Amino acid sequence: MATIKDIAKMAGVSVTTVSKVINNYPDISQKTREKVIKIIEQENYHPNAIARSLSTNKSHSIGIFFTDHFNSGLRHPFFRDIIYGIERTFFQKGYDLILFANQWGERFSYTEKCKNRNVDGAILMGMPRTDPYLDKLVNSNIPTVFVDLDLIGKNASYVISDNITGARKAVNYLYEIGHRKIGMIMGHRITKPAQDRLIGFQKEIDELNLTYNPKWIVGTEFGENGGYLAMKELLKLEDRPTAIFCQGDEIAIGAMKAIEEKGYNVPDDFSLIGFDDIEISRYITPGLTTIRQDKLTMGRKAAELLLEIINNPYRTYPPIILPTKLIERDSCRPLNISKK
Repeated sequence: MATIKDIAKMAGVSVTTVSKVINNYPDISQKTREKVIKIIEQENYHPNAIARSLSTNKSHSIGIFFTDHFNSGLRHPFFRDIIYGIERTFFQKGYDLILFANQWGERFSYTEKCKNRNVDGAILMGMPRTDPYLDKLVNSNIPTVFVDLDLIGKNASYVISDNITGARKAVNYLYEIGHRKIGMIMGHRITKPAQDRLIGFQKEIDELNLTYNPKWIVGTEFGENGGYLAMKELLKLEDRPTAIFCQGDEIAIGAMKAIEEKGYNVPDDFSLIGFDDIEISRYITPGLTTIRQDKLTMGRKAAELLLEIINNPYRTYPPIILPTKLIERDSCRPLNISKK
């Protein structure tokens, strides 16, 4: 098996030059780079990862921290696609991913985990802003990108969807098809997306001069059971909303079940609109109208942003805010405005 010295000798260059080509240093001419790469491919040479990390002080590995209160892991219908976008981007750049195990509510030092495994950077998603260990990570020198969590530090920034505008799109859509009594089932208030979607909901309600009825706003968890229980509370009201904005698609699916159990129908009796556009939303009956987040792009942008921070540390990196899109399906019914 060829060594780095063998590759250098065949190419007629120094070992240092071969190392720079392997690690993509810019101060190598294109001609020399192509020559070395050709020999590396011919000899099927694979640089030793440990030796490379010692020489470059980089492990070419990225730590991924993900948690949710259901402990659903990679089965989570929203974060699963984001992680795929992350993995695909880092694979193309020669990085490996380390998925750190975590359990909701346990004491967990992200900083120590990163240092112990010598990762070049970390991406975190699903953590509440109240997690006491986040600030320590933000204030460390570890390059970090957060997803759906608005934290910025000397080597940290975040990627998030425009949840405020997305919520406004949902309310405006319901208004445009005739609804004037619009409620909302919201997720955990301690999360950034839930807070922003509440802000967007309130802003659009005010903009359209609609009645803001606090009884029509029910807090719950991001999940089917939360949506089911919250919708049961709304169904107890004598004066009910005709349309409900659900802050997540899983919430909407649970709400739909509660409505059907009571003998009502979606969309004939209640119109529902979700948020996320998870895969199952297009297959349920009726198909769920929702606000789409581009999850693959979120993952790709998070990976690209982290690579920027790794390669150019100690700069200010503004957050990346991605647009959302309204996806019309069959869970909303137009109302005759003259009857409202």
